[in-house]
Amino acid sequence: MSAMPRRRPMGQNRVLWLLDRLEREPGADAVIDLLRRGVRALPLGRGRDLLHGRWLGHPVHPLMVQVPIGSWLSAAVLDLRPGRSRESGVLVGVGLAAAAPTALAGWVDWADLHRQQQRVGLAHALSNLTAVGLYAASLTCRVKGRETAGRAYGFLGLTAVGLGGMLGGHLAYRQASGANHAEEVPHVVTEGWHRIGTVDEFPAGQPVRRSVDDVPVLVVREPGGVIHALAERCSHLAGPLSEGTVADGCIQCPWHGSVFRLADGWNVRGPATAPQPAFETRITDGHVEVRLRHQDEGEHEGKDRELVGQGSGTRPEVTRGHGDSD
Repeated sequence: MSAMPRRRPMGQNRVLWLLDRLEREPGADAVIDLLRRGVRALPLGRGRDLLHGRWLGHPVHPLMVQVPIGSWLSAAVLDLRPGRSRESGVLVGVGLAAAAPTALAGWVDWADLHRQQQRVGLAHALSNLTAVGLYAASLTCRVKGRETAGRAYGFLGLTAVGLGGMLGGHLAYRQASGANHAEEVPHVVTEGWHRIGTVDEFPAGQPVRRSVDDVPVLVVREPGGVIHALAERCSHLAGPLSEGTVADGCIQCPWHGSVFRLADGWNVRGPATAPQPAFETRITDGHVEVRLRHQDEGEHEGKDRELVGQGSGTRPEVTRGHGDSD
């Protein structure tokens, strides 16, 4: 195991170097494990998917943070003008009220991230927790008539929020914590049918990994003969679906438990917020062939369909996923 580099390489941005070191710093891993177990044990039920943002199609936490950040930034602008402390106090209170549900959504997402992401996410949470404490002190001072102290605590809180936002941006954009990790599939897979193996290479009920244009593809043949194919890397964090569990017409990711419907790739349960790209399948002369399914066809509605093979000579047998399996 190589030691972590202590010196900043010449030409590298100092802030980025510190963030890269934070990703690799294991000192807080025991705390991370404890917090992760606690968040996963929360009895949220279906509310967990609501907080993940599965209904929205992407994480809901970045949307929710606009309320506290916007309120506190507006309060800071008003604090630059004398005689507006009361209005600023109202905005500080709105931000504090919105901070709790926003933080809960963030923690739920955080518990299903990679370890390097969780390290940065923990620092992000601590920065925001510091901001909440400073704004609580600001509001207390304003209520007691100590306006100067209230403004001072407010500006300190905004500084902490800015640091937390920078860490959140690193988490989202450099570490891709909330990105759709299957988005590139339609842009990489070429048009037309691709042969991926003979029928007997796909045992009934067992997930099998194949490749099309260097894109991993999950293939599952049902006992009745219907063959399903999805992008193999989970849209949540690129987990290997071919190592997952097949049950009730769905595949469950082995990493964080996201569940996708085999018939059309629909994300039945999170933390994944985006569906898996799906493929049409057909059998030609005993070989399985797949073709990327266009997203505008609406297969996620779970309707039964059957394609008719075209061309002269031997007519291929074409199959597609059937109906709702939930």
